[in-house]
Amino acid sequence: MPLIKIDLIKGRKREEIEQILNISYEVMLETFKAPKGDRYQIVNQHEDYEMQILDTGLGVERTKDVIVFTIITRPRTPQQKQRFYSEVTKKLHDHIGIRKEDIMFSLIENTDEDWSFFNGEAQFLNATL
Repeated sequence: MPLIKIDLIKGRKREEIEQILNISYEVMLETFKAPKGDRYQIVNQHEDYEMQILDTGLGVERTKDVIVFTIITRPRTPQQKQRFYSEVTKKLHDHIGIRKEDIMFSLIENTDEDWSFFNGEAQFLNATL
């Protein structure tokens, strides 16, 4: 059920975007114990001037390869969140070569009543799911 939104600057190859999607999906399944097939991911590509991702005073320099993950999900433990951030970052770095400093996450918690998958119904609430 997590919805993963991925914002990045235009110019990446299709294969690289597919790797980013696959890595974040596999780590999500493992870390959040979501059922296989629970895949909701959206990639938004931007012009370089449309993403201003600074460092909050931490001294991190971002490049044009910056990626921002926004994960909308049920409440997760601090350990699950940290493991998700860490594993996605490690795998993106190891498999694609993305700098760890260019990967940012924001997790937004919601509950079952906040989802409608189709027909304007709340499937979690009407016992369909």
